[in-house]
Amino acid sequence: MLKMFKKRPARWLSIAACLGLLIAALDYLHWDDRLLFLWQERSTSAEQQAQSIWLPNYRAVIQAKPLAGLAQAENSGLSWSPLSNTLFTVTGRVPKLVELSLDGEVLREVELRGFSDPEGVEVLSDGRIAIIDERRAQLTAFYLPLDAQFIDGDSLASIDLGRSRANNKGFEGVAWDPRNQQMLLAKERSPFGLFSLPFPPAVDNVEASVPKLLELPSGQIFMRDFSSLAVDQRTGHVLVLSDESRMLLELDEQGNPVSFISLAMGFNGLTSSIKQAEGVAMDAHGTIYIVSEPNLFYVFKKQDS
Repeated sequence: MLKMFKKRPARWLSIAACLGLLIAALDYLHWDDRLLFLWQERSTSAEQQAQSIWLPNYRAVIQAKPLAGLAQAENSGLSWSPLSNTLFTVTGRVPKLVELSLDGEVLREVELRGFSDPEGVEVLSDGRIAIIDERRAQLTAFYLPLDAQFIDGDSLASIDLGRSRANNKGFEGVAWDPRNQQMLLAKERSPFGLFSLPFPPAVDNVEASVPKLLELPSGQIFMRDFSSLAVDQRTGHVLVLSDESRMLLELDEQGNPVSFISLAMGFNGLTSSIKQAEGVAMDAHGTIYIVSEPNLFYVFKKQDS
C-alpha cells in the first residue's frame, strides 16, 4: 500500500510536468491565437476573400526542389522582378545574388563583394535591387547590369538602419510598397518589428546617418519571428514569413491579420514541413514562392475555393 501511495504522487507529478510543457509549447507557438483566428476566418465572406490574397486556398505545386549548386549557400530572402519575370535570392555563407527562374532553376550568380551578411533582397519598380546586410544594418540599392559578374558594395551608397542590440537579430526582411513609394522592413526578433521607410529616405540634415523609420503595429501578429516580407501589388496586402512559427501570414494595409497558412506537413498540400523558411515572394498573378535553408524551393498556387 505504501509503495502504491508513493507511485501515485510521482505519476501525478509526471502528468503535471507534461501538461506544463504542453501549455508552454502551445504558448510558444501561439497555437491558441491560431485556433482563435481559424474560427474568425470561418466568418469571412466570399467577397472579403476575393478582395484579399486568402492563403487558405493556396496549395503547394512544387515542393523542396533543390537549387542546383547552392547546397551550402544558405539562401535567404526572395523577390520577384516584374521587369525580367524572374526571382532573386541572396546567399550568406559566400555572399551572392542569385537569379532564378519561376520554377526554381538557377540562371546566374553574381558575387557580392563588400557585403557581410546579406539576408533580404527586393526588386524595386524601376529595376533597382535592394539588399539588406543584417550584420552591418545597411540597406544598399543598385542597378544590376546584365553582364555583371560581381557587385562592389564598398563603392555603393548605403543607408544605415541603426544597429540592433541583439546580435544577428536585426533587420532581415525587406519589401517594396509601390503604392506608397516606401520600403517595408522586418526586424527578425528580440523583439521583432515592422517598419516603413520612404525611399529614398529624407533626412533632417546632411549629417544625419540613420533615417527615420516609422514603426508599424505588430503586437497583433501571432508569430515568433519575422524572416521575410512580400507585398501583393494587386491588393496592397503584405505577406509575412516566420521561420520559427512555420507560418505565412497575410496582413491588410492597416496591419491587421487577414489569413494564414501553416508550413507544417499535411497543410496546404505539403508532404513535409518547410524547415527554416527564409524568403517569400509573389508575382503579378498571385503565385507565391518560398525558399528555405539550405537551398530548397517551393511554389504555391491559388486553387478554386
